[in-house]
Amino acid sequence: MGSQEMRCKACEGTGMLRDDEEWNYTCTVCNGNGFVSKYEQKKDHLETDLNNRYME
Repeated sequence: MGSQEMRCKACEGTGMLRDDEEWNYTCTVCNGNGFVSKYEQKKDHLETDLNNRYME
């Protein structure tokens, strides 16, 4: 796999996330390293509605 496929999609490879109030924090998906291993990638996604609420 290429490095673009392994790059974390949540933080776009930076390792940091920013909220709407511009607070920076470590990405919880990749633990701050910017890349996700193939073992960490999960194919099962939770179903959400239009407001991004989890469906039960």
